[in-house]
Amino acid sequence: MAANPIPELILTEERVERRLAAVLAADVVGYSRLMGRDEEGTLADLKRLRKTLLDPAIATHRGRIVKTTGDGMLVEFASAVDAVRCAVEVQRGMIAQNGNVPGDARIEFRIGIHVGDIIIDDNDIFGDGVNIAARLEGTAEAGGVCVSDDTYRQVRGKVDIAFQDVGLQSLKNIAEPMRAWRMQIDPGLFSAAMRAALPAQPLALPDKPSIAVLPFQNMSGDPEQEYFADGMVEDITTALSRFKTLFVIARNSSFTYKGRAVDIKQVGRELGVRYVVEGSVRRAAGILRITGQLIDATSGAHLWADRFEGKLDDVFALQDKITESVVSAITPTVHQVEIDLAARRRPTSLSAYDLCLRAQPHFYSMTRERLAEALQLNHRALELDPRYGFAAYQAGGCHLFMIAQGWARDLHFEIEEATRLLSLALSIDENDSDVVAAVGCMTSFLTDDFATAADMVDRAVALNPNSAVAWSQRGHAYLFGGQHTEALRSFERTIRLSPLDPLLYMTLGGMGIAFIELRRFDEAVAVARKAARQNQTYATTYRCLASALAHLGREVEAQKAVSRLLEIEPNFRISEWMKRGAQWHRHNHLMIEGVRKAGLPE
Repeated sequence: MAANPIPELILTEERVERRLAAVLAADVVGYSRLMGRDEEGTLADLKRLRKTLLDPAIATHRGRIVKTTGDGMLVEFASAVDAVRCAVEVQRGMIAQNGNVPGDARIEFRIGIHVGDIIIDDNDIFGDGVNIAARLEGTAEAGGVCVSDDTYRQVRGKVDIAFQDVGLQSLKNIAEPMRAWRMQIDPGLFSAAMRAALPAQPLALPDKPSIAVLPFQNMSGDPEQEYFADGMVEDITTALSRFKTLFVIARNSSFTYKGRAVDIKQVGRELGVRYVVEGSVRRAAGILRITGQLIDATSGAHLWADRFEGKLDDVFALQDKITESVVSAITPTVHQVEIDLAARRRPTSLSAYDLCLRAQPHFYSMTRERLAEALQLNHRALELDPRYGFAAYQAGGCHLFMIAQGWARDLHFEIEEATRLLSLALSIDENDSDVVAAVGCMTSFLTDDFATAADMVDRAVALNPNSAVAWSQRGHAYLFGGQHTEALRSFERTIRLSPLDPLLYMTLGGMGIAFIELRRFDEAVAVARKAARQNQTYATTYRCLASALAHLGREVEAQKAVSRLLEIEPNFRISEWMKRGAQWHRHNHLMIEGVRKAGLPE
């Protein structure tokens, strides 16, 4: 696309924005000839190329299409590296597309790239950044890319491509000659691109969420940040691999993509994964800024993206902090997507894994009827696969909550089933952090062997420090054992790792009880009210609220909490409640005293 110099415009200050950007100008070689030869066919081919190659490449490299014409387009990028990698991907893709096409029928692009000042007005862009990119495009060869010296200085050493210095170029309507460079794309890579474009049998996806963490781009031009970026990717990969519910591609395979322009869908096919994590690292004025995003490799859809930054005072502490933030965002996002996928699958094609996923929304609701439905789905999964640890773990948890909520018709049976199923899950994988934590929590709740329980939940968080589930179970185990300060620390860690967790109300309920036993009654009221906003049918919330309000002498509010609790549990009696949690009630004197003060029936 041949761009004209900036026209005579009057731009108002309110509408004008100036910024530095990388601009890519692309043009179809011999457009008039191709249209004269086959107008309809050429337009159809261009439309197909936009959909299958150009638009996905631009999106992958975070470009913004400013405008298009019949024979080309103008694209803005935040970085020169992104612009160059996009251009390489497009030109290699075109080589693959044209492999068996006669020379006179081939569609080929010329591309020019410049980094410079641009003016944005009504979403259009003007300025030297645009003009020079357009003029450089005109000097490029068919199927080639020509970049300005400013662009070359920003990308050298950061992209896996050689450049040829073509010297000073006199560009139309540009006052001074400019030095330019042409990309030397390795012919061997053309062949690789052509092979990649051929239909290939993708690797089958595993029967659990599969994920690869690609090398992060170093946008700083500082080699030291290259080591930081690589180290962070290794840490994220290691942290994700601790989750037994994920299938994580090893670092050695992921790093084969380092320095390469990648098609996320192609990565998914080559590695056999559904999800891909990618990101970048940039340093400026002593601050390190990291961006990360999670992409569905089957569709190219972005599922999550965020930006993190911190001072470089302690690089390792910053690396740990960012790793934790990325992992704690990715795991619940993947989990929710998998639940949604299972809900859309035909019931006739369900696997044990699908059944367990379908059980989870029922479990999250924490009502008697839906918990029974969750239990039924998990038992169906065990019928399909009797050694499926995930199903045994979830089914055991259902039985345990039946006991805790007072819904057990046969208390002895429920205790036996909870013990049997969680023991089965532990025998299948004794290093699954969530299972180890669940067994430790059960031990603390049902027995007086707190030492064993503490050992187990401590081991669980050591196995996976990023598991919100393990930290929550640890919090409850310490709560049942009367260690209220330590329980609070675990609950706070749980919320830090999973602030939007569908079971957040249970964590907040546990915090409320701990606050009561520590005589921090106002804080207990605050967390209980927050829990009630998330789930209005969880009885523990209202017991906690009634107790804390009674201790504060707020009788009217306490009575409202009592009324709500009795709506949920009309047959609630303090004596029965204490019986089903006899072990841990020994450590919760103030909680019990408060519910009595509130007037709940004995």
